[in-house]
Amino acid sequence: MPGLVSVPTPPQTPSLPLIDEYSYGSNANTIKTPSPFNSRTRQGKKTPEKTPTHDSSFENPDLGPFLLKVARDTMVSGENPLKALDYALRASKSFEKFSGPGLEYVMSLHLVAAIYCSLRRFEEAVPVLERSIEVPDPENGSDHALAKFSGYMQLGDTYSMLGRLDKSISCYVSGLKIQMEALGGSDPRVAETCRYLAEAHVQAMQFDEAERFCKKTLEIHREHTAPSSLEEAADRRLMALICEAKDDYESALEHLVLASMAMIANGQDNEVAAIDVSIGNIYLSLCRFDEAVFSYQKALTVFKSTRGDNHPSVASVFIRLADLYYRTGRLRESKSYCENALRIYAKPVLGTTAEEIACGLTEISSIYEAVNEPEEALKLLQKAVKLLEDIPGQHNTIAGIEAQMGVMFYMVGRYGEARNSFESAIVKLHSTGEKKSAFFGILLNQMGLACVQLYKIGEAARLFEEARDILEQECGSFHLDTVGVYSNLAATYDAMGRVEDAIEILEYILKARKEKLGTANPDVEDEKKRLAKLLKEAGRDRTKKGKSLENLLDSNSHRMKERIKRFSRFSFKTDKD
Repeated sequence: MPGLVSVPTPPQTPSLPLIDEYSYGSNANTIKTPSPFNSRTRQGKKTPEKTPTHDSSFENPDLGPFLLKVARDTMVSGENPLKALDYALRASKSFEKFSGPGLEYVMSLHLVAAIYCSLRRFEEAVPVLERSIEVPDPENGSDHALAKFSGYMQLGDTYSMLGRLDKSISCYVSGLKIQMEALGGSDPRVAETCRYLAEAHVQAMQFDEAERFCKKTLEIHREHTAPSSLEEAADRRLMALICEAKDDYESALEHLVLASMAMIANGQDNEVAAIDVSIGNIYLSLCRFDEAVFSYQKALTVFKSTRGDNHPSVASVFIRLADLYYRTGRLRESKSYCENALRIYAKPVLGTTAEEIACGLTEISSIYEAVNEPEEALKLLQKAVKLLEDIPGQHNTIAGIEAQMGVMFYMVGRYGEARNSFESAIVKLHSTGEKKSAFFGILLNQMGLACVQLYKIGEAARLFEEARDILEQECGSFHLDTVGVYSNLAATYDAMGRVEDAIEILEYILKARKEKLGTANPDVEDEKKRLAKLLKEAGRDRTKKGKSLENLLDSNSHRMKERIKRFSRFSFKTDKD
């Protein structure tokens, strides 16, 4: 399933039903497809039966079902996944030889892919799953339709683990279409697939699409479940996250209150505490600080009593309180809560994941940055990267952290290291197919600014041009981020002696600023002055390039920095059971 965001999402969200709950095939030995995202070992170990090892055994048409059963038993036992993989591969070959491309063959391919994923060999799972999708024909009945659906969902999970969110979402959409044709548009299982898609779109920061799918999920669950059900509560928590991302805090608060009432009705104390943290976040965004403190303290009391003083959920509340006290000017209390959280992360309790610690360190670094301790903030970000670098599927997360590191290096004047951090983040995003996103464009812009400081003007111009093209496509020509990149490009052109090009861009920027901000806005006046200066100098030999850059580089880089932080919040994923 798509990775759950773990910074803003309450950590106790009930886990979703996995793909293997959708069984297909009408024979007595129906096999359910395991989800590669959650290869949990089932209770009870089975001793695999002895299998024939001679090549001549492949002449036996009964070998395929036997090998498939042994492969599943071996995988469940957890004792030798490589042996399970060997059995599953041999089963698929046997089915292909004797049964042809039928459902049993598809089942064996799904199992092969699941074992590859359990071994973290995701790239090898992809072609196997692509083959499993080619075989079933939905026109041959619901068994074939659901087999194809299961293949698409498993492939989407695998792409998600590889950080390929674009391909992951595409697979989920294809799976949803097949599922709806087979089961109808209001089946409860369709709701779970819509939730998959909503979560994936949140991770990709495509919040309008996420909202559309989450609304569909809510509608289906309201039709099939009782009021204040756990399913509805989970949907509302996700919807609250989406509303918060879109700065619709009042709607987010409404969804969280309804979710909390449902959890209270079902006696889920820990879930109520997790929702209290989210409610505190909304109050903090609305500057309702007293109510935020009350919500955080309620959650802290429950977490300490049920999970212990050193649980990461306690650390996460400490971080929220640290942020709150920073915003209210109580810096001593803020730093004290940060130190409390760091002590917990230094000696994590059993079961704490690297992703949880990395999330916490990244959030604490933002507070240290805000209180003007950039070197401490950088150390925490570097620790976060080190924790995640060997974990598959974390390229986007690491890219987000490296982007923040680039901003910090830039702030302290370490421009070479800033450029390298931005470049590393860009390479990772490029490898995962994120080269067309708005965040990718923002990173290119920030790297361009670092290049300007290093006097690599030609490279900066190329980066600004690419950033402009991407942001025009993703955000529109008049979006403030796009206009900011235009301004940087104009400054760079001016520094290169391309005064006419710079004038043309500044004339466009002035028009855009007027449309977006109005004629009385100070930014509009600044653009007028910049344009007047260039028009006056047009045709003259340019000798003082550095001064032009200093005067013209976009002053709105703070907004770009906030967009980088915003991306990082949504890029963390956890492998929830």
